[in-house]
Amino acid sequence: MTALALIHSVPAAAQTTAPQDTSASLPDAGDSDVVVTGSRVARSGFRSPTPLSVLTSEEILNQSPTNNIADFINQQPALAGSTRPANSRLNLSSGQAGINALNLRNLGEVRTLVLIDGRRSVASTITGLVDVNTIPQSLVKSVDIVTGGASAAYGSDAVAGVVNFVLDKKYEGIKLAGDAGITTYGDGGNYSFDATLGKSFAGGRGHILLNGEVARRDGIFNVDRDWNATGYVRIQDPNWTATSTTPQFLIRRGVGAANSTPGGLITGSVGATANSLRGLYFGQSGQVLQYQYGNLTFPSPTGSAAPSLTQGGSWQVNDSGRRIGLDPRDDRYGFYGRLSYEVTDSIELFGEASYNQQHIVFNAGPNLQTGITLRNDNAFLINTLGAARLAGISTATLATTSADLPFRGVNNRRKVQRYVVGAEGQFDAFGKAAHWNVFGQYGRAELREQLTNIQNIARINNATDAVFAPAGNSGGYAAGSIQCRINVDASTTNDDKSCVPLNRLGLGVADPAAIAYVLGSPYRKEVVEQKNAGVNLSLTPFATWAGDVSVAIGGEWREERIKGFVPAEFQPKITVDANGRPTTANAWSVGNYLPTNGHYSVKEAYLETVVPLGLGVEFNGAVRATDYSTAGYVTTWKAGATWQPIEDIRFRVVRSRDIRAPNLNELYQAGSANSDSVRNPLYTADGNNGPASYSYSATATGNTNLRPEISNSWTIGAVLSPRFLSRFNASVDYFRMRITKGITTFGAQDIINLCAVGQQQFCDAFTTDPSRSAPGQPYLLFRTQPFNAASQLVRGVDFEASYRQPVGNTANITLRGMATRYIDNILDNGVAGTVVVNTVGVNGGQYSTPKWIFRGSLSFETPTTSITAVGRGVSAGKYSATAIECQTGCPLSTVNFPTYDDTHIKGLFYVDLNLTQKVAVSSGSNAEFFINITNLFNKGPMLLPETGLAANSTYSDLLGRTFRVGVRFELR
Repeated sequence: MTALALIHSVPAAAQTTAPQDTSASLPDAGDSDVVVTGSRVARSGFRSPTPLSVLTSEEILNQSPTNNIADFINQQPALAGSTRPANSRLNLSSGQAGINALNLRNLGEVRTLVLIDGRRSVASTITGLVDVNTIPQSLVKSVDIVTGGASAAYGSDAVAGVVNFVLDKKYEGIKLAGDAGITTYGDGGNYSFDATLGKSFAGGRGHILLNGEVARRDGIFNVDRDWNATGYVRIQDPNWTATSTTPQFLIRRGVGAANSTPGGLITGSVGATANSLRGLYFGQSGQVLQYQYGNLTFPSPTGSAAPSLTQGGSWQVNDSGRRIGLDPRDDRYGFYGRLSYEVTDSIELFGEASYNQQHIVFNAGPNLQTGITLRNDNAFLINTLGAARLAGISTATLATTSADLPFRGVNNRRKVQRYVVGAEGQFDAFGKAAHWNVFGQYGRAELREQLTNIQNIARINNATDAVFAPAGNSGGYAAGSIQCRINVDASTTNDDKSCVPLNRLGLGVADPAAIAYVLGSPYRKEVVEQKNAGVNLSLTPFATWAGDVSVAIGGEWREERIKGFVPAEFQPKITVDANGRPTTANAWSVGNYLPTNGHYSVKEAYLETVVPLGLGVEFNGAVRATDYSTAGYVTTWKAGATWQPIEDIRFRVVRSRDIRAPNLNELYQAGSANSDSVRNPLYTADGNNGPASYSYSATATGNTNLRPEISNSWTIGAVLSPRFLSRFNASVDYFRMRITKGITTFGAQDIINLCAVGQQQFCDAFTTDPSRSAPGQPYLLFRTQPFNAASQLVRGVDFEASYRQPVGNTANITLRGMATRYIDNILDNGVAGTVVVNTVGVNGGQYSTPKWIFRGSLSFETPTTSITAVGRGVSAGKYSATAIECQTGCPLSTVNFPTYDDTHIKGLFYVDLNLTQKVAVSSGSNAEFFINITNLFNKGPMLLPETGLAANSTYSDLLGRTFRVGVRFELR
């Protein structure tokens, strides 16, 4: 075996034998040097002071709940709030729907650096997120998770830590694998296949590696699970006033949305007796029905504002929580190839190429529309209600979930390419082995982000405003026929001959031609490119009385670029008013894209050293100088040490200064819009302060004046491997990360809340859209931009332990447990009037963090059989960080600190079972069959008191019990 081959063989052993912290359990590598993730130093027996957890190939194969490795990684307690297909379903305009992006410490995915064999990969989104789907999953030998700042080693983004996918680059043989899965309800079918070939040639100097993967998920496009039909919803007490000492919000079951129905609901009317038509809704073929408001309805049905929620009565009529996707359809395939050749015993040349393609299709929910104004001469309104019922009525306001229209869809395609060429080797320097590598890398992601069945605002308004054509109309239409008003009114300048009248009153009443006229499929195309080159050298220049001093130096250059294209018909129109405030006129209900173009480059150089100080103490320090073409110069560093006073215990401490530079989206985003609704914090029952909620569209733009975020972090811990209890390892680590100059953007609800407490700059951040506003129901337009204004503090404690007990001569029982106790996640947006809250212990969504996240496994293994049971979950918490729970004697409820009668959200505990059986096929080949049962007891998700998909989709299993069976075959 050549010297270079020996170097390659050592990490394989180091990364597959022990599940716990590798810095505590690396096997003795003898005289060979090892580079540990989180450090650039190649050194025999080096144990980094930064905590490192390793997920081995055996764990990945035996315990992954799905055929996507991201689902297994996200079970680790250090990861919280990751973006997954389950919780990105409504990321309509951001292009993130369907991706798997990792989030350490819930500091945000953009603050977790994802590497492949220690090198960066091109992003799959404009926000810089690396999609785990693009990594050749069947080649992953281990996943190294560094849970601490690592910018001094790797540069920007490694604020919360690093997730490094280590590939089996020297695999020898042929392996094939296939699996299929389904839920206990008979839906959610999925399958995957992969094939790998690795072969040495030229006497072992050369090696070729080829891999291909195909995977599919059928998707679940409607929610028919029982847990989503309980009506567990937060509703405001209609009797509450600003001086009440009872809670403002009540948590109840049997509550449903009362603001719309599948075939349309009249929420208000003007003329005759005010709102005399309120509560009429329309069923099959336009059948007129009366909505029954329950005893608890907010706002009151007799008030000026239309009801939004009701308990009892017709609470189940609204279908917005049922006609929404539970799981996307996902088709992906990828190819990976690597060729290497040792031109001498100490120099190897290599090249890598990979290509991945993914197609995501998803049901993002119904085409909900509220505030639709129907005039009294609307032909469909007259035909449905009759002229007598409309006597004295001037207008009626309609709200509908538009069951006659197809659901809003996501149709995203991503093509990601990555090419690497380089050389690596070793030479003698100062009487010791020195290791070097140099590489050049190009990555390209071609993104086509499309929304389907989206309302064109002008067209749906024109088609809805249908009248009986008068005799002698300018368009020449038959008198009495139903036509779009614009084509039969006195003006000819507003005509649109393609307009087809759309009946919104009932089920099965819409003309297919009208549906085709009012809906479209906005899209944008983007190309994200990354060019990267680097050189690294690790050597041992001298020794002190305590031992060898190791040094690593290197430099890197990187360029990131975004090129965008949006057809003119899908772009919003942005104008500036007389006061210099930009306003946006959106053409579509969502998906109003603008093309984003921009680039930046960065030059970096680093120095790292490991210095033994004697008495079991070893110092590890690093410094990196970084110069961004946009964000300027910044220095990052780390200083850490380990101390092993006795063989049984090792202490470790790290202090680091890390950065995250603004990404392409934050710098150059030309504008993207999202739509939703916000609660009116000033609402009163008399309606004098507007409706209970506003629909809105928000446009976000970039800011080229952004500077890097700064993070200062501490990690202090210990690793215990007692001699009196062999085969037991444990570690405890306290972490503290504080970010300053954080890049932050305010959401629509934040903006309107801050406006309500008198922050005028936030009142200036939104206007109304006349084309989508109705009497008493303004439609709001928000405009946001990121700034370096925020600070964030995250603290917690990681626990990890494992124990292996031999059973007989060939079997083992292994117990492993991991848990993280999160203490603080405090975000201060840096603006007066905002409330600084701790979101730890809040189970309300993706960006809050449970106090405890835990996972444990118990495995029984023989040479032919492996059985593993997994228990995992999160602790109970509260719904809102600012909520005050009380029943009587409540303090005054405010925008910042609202009162609730109940804020408790239950925790989760799931059990998985995994079985693997090996079968010897011949002397040179073997096969294994496996079955994974995820959520063995079919436990439901964490319910949230909300309408729509009423579950925490980040920490929950939404699908219920799932089964996966497969086979793996290997020929060596």
